[in-house]
Amino acid sequence: MSNIYDQVFENNKRWIETHKASNPNFFEHLAKGQSPDFLFISCADSRVPVNNIMGLEPGEVFVHRNVANLVVNTDVNIHSVILYAIEHLKVKHVVVCGHYNCGGVAAAMGNQSLGLIDGWLREIRDVYRLHASELDAIENEGARYNRLIELNVHEQCNNILKTEYFQKSHASGGGPSVHGWVFDISKGALIDLDFDYQAQISKLKSIYDING
Repeated sequence: MSNIYDQVFENNKRWIETHKASNPNFFEHLAKGQSPDFLFISCADSRVPVNNIMGLEPGEVFVHRNVANLVVNTDVNIHSVILYAIEHLKVKHVVVCGHYNCGGVAAAMGNQSLGLIDGWLREIRDVYRLHASELDAIENEGARYNRLIELNVHEQCNNILKTEYFQKSHASGGGPSVHGWVFDISKGALIDLDFDYQAQISKLKSIYDING
C-alpha cells in the first residue's frame, strides 16, 4: 500500500481523538441520526471540501456531488437525494454550488469528444445555448467561462423548482429556500449569486407548474 493510503487511517485516528477531546459523546450523538439544515449540491471536484468551506460539522450538511453540479431531469440518483432531503430530512435550504475553474464547464465549452461524459456535458452546452446572446457578447474568454459557471448554477436551481416534489413542498408553506452559490477556489470564498427563487417560481409557473 502507498504511504498516502496508510496516512488516511492515521489521519482518521487523530480526527477521532480531536473530536472526543472536545466532546466525549460526539460520535454516539452523531450515530443517533441526522437533522441537517442544508442540502448541498456541488461538483465532484476534490478542491471543494463542503463541510470545511461552510464551517459546519458532520451531520449538518446533506451532500450530493457530480460533475459540474448538474440537476438532470433523468438522473434518478440526484432526484432521490433531493426528494429525501425535502420530504424526510425537512432541510431548510437547498444550495446548488458551482466553482470557478470547473473542468466540466471548461470541457463543455470545447468541442473535443470525451466519450461517455459527452452526454452529461451536453446539459451545460444547453445552458450556453439558452444564454448565448449574453455569453457571446463577453469578449474575454476567462470572464465568459466564469459567467457560464454562474449561469449553470442558476439553471440547475431552476431545475429544482420545476420538480413536483419541490412544488408540493413549497405549496404547503413548509418547503426549503433554494440558493445558488459559487466557490472561488483561488480565494477560498463562497459567493452568493442572489438567486431569487420566489421570483423564479413566478416566472416558471405558467409552463412548469404541476400542482395547479
